[in-house]
Amino acid sequence: MKIPRILLAAGASGSGKTLITCGLLQALVNRGHKTASFKCGPDYIDPMFHSRVIGARSRNLDTFFTDRETTRFLLCENTADCDIAVMEGVMGFYDGVAGVTTKASAYDLACATDTPVILIVNSKGMSVSLAAYIKGFMEYRKDSHIQGVIFNQMSPMLYPRMKELLEKELGIRALGYVPKVEDCVIESRHLGLVLPDEIPELKERLQKLAGILEKTLEIDRILELAKEAPEVTVQASSETFHLNRPVRIGVADDEAFCFFYEDNFRLLQKMGAELIHFSPLRDAKLPENLDGLLFYGGYPELNGKALEANYSMRKMIREKLLGGMPCMAECGGFMYLHEEMEDMNGNFYQMAGVIPGRAYRTSRLNRFGYVTLKQKQRVLGTEHLGDIPAHEFNYFDSENCGEAFRAEKPESSRAWDCIHAGETMLAGFPHFYYYGNPAVPEAFLRQCQKYQSRRGE
Repeated sequence: MKIPRILLAAGASGSGKTLITCGLLQALVNRGHKTASFKCGPDYIDPMFHSRVIGARSRNLDTFFTDRETTRFLLCENTADCDIAVMEGVMGFYDGVAGVTTKASAYDLACATDTPVILIVNSKGMSVSLAAYIKGFMEYRKDSHIQGVIFNQMSPMLYPRMKELLEKELGIRALGYVPKVEDCVIESRHLGLVLPDEIPELKERLQKLAGILEKTLEIDRILELAKEAPEVTVQASSETFHLNRPVRIGVADDEAFCFFYEDNFRLLQKMGAELIHFSPLRDAKLPENLDGLLFYGGYPELNGKALEANYSMRKMIREKLLGGMPCMAECGGFMYLHEEMEDMNGNFYQMAGVIPGRAYRTSRLNRFGYVTLKQKQRVLGTEHLGDIPAHEFNYFDSENCGEAFRAEKPESSRAWDCIHAGETMLAGFPHFYYYGNPAVPEAFLRQCQKYQSRRGE
């Protein structure tokens, strides 16, 4: 499959990747290009910004969660009707698992998908030293895929001279610069960037940024580079499981629960699930005739008072789950199932009361990064789900984290027990990407179908 594509990477976090990616996406959309966007790694918020620009859901590509073949399959499936794919890297270009490998780095994704890389360089305080900096990234790995560079925070007077220097001495394409644009900055909070809905006049900011980039980036040459990407060869997906009749799955979806992998939804639907979205914040009751519930992460800690106030919803969820309705919950969704949850101001609020104990705030980031989950007991009617790749990123902990799985850090001796699980529940802090181990959603949906049969009796 021929997919014009580029990957925007940088030497470090904070170099302007997300801002420049969003600005370039807006410029491409303004030009009439049907654009697909991807975020490298386990990120929920950057794809929200991408989707606001391109008017469609952005996806994730993560080479810790999926092998090379599955990663390429997901790239092809999500770009089938698009003119160009734009990928945004994660952290520094070579920064991968455990801080000492390139596994799951932006470089790893570039290799897996054979994608040309444009290195974004924060050039503040540098001139000729930029050549040494860029050369180091190009030569650290011989297959770096770095074929272009964009200078961030560079003056228009310096750019022509640096362009000539780099193209002459390094043979790399200088594809433009970005001046300092303070009124287009995207703010951050404890789990990363703030949500798109929280930024006043976001569309106007992005349109202004796109207008600037039209003048300062060499977008025609960027498109030429994207077209030079080789064809992607991929085997057909091995997905075979499908329910013999559909099940209705309720998905908590509002500003408290908003961290979604769109490919999770798509895989569930391929397996035979009908997804019904509802709001634990605003809806008085669950949708009718549900066979299972999904609670993903988000910001329940910013909405504790409103979640507590919706007593009828909390009561109904507790009754359904204690009555045997299957449920999967992760991170913020797991916190919501507790008896109590602490908010960002130290106040405790009543939650659904399914899991005994409190979820509470800590002073630092806990258990951050990738883990591999090893099953310790029967889960969702299955003895052996196999290893499950997962990810944690939160400032909260629980008095009752569960012990159905052993979480093992890659390239490390660190490990801990986690997750509440049984015949109808899987709930804990780790986030799941279903293509990493499709046996997990399959087991969940099988239990939902059993519940549906009992419900229909």
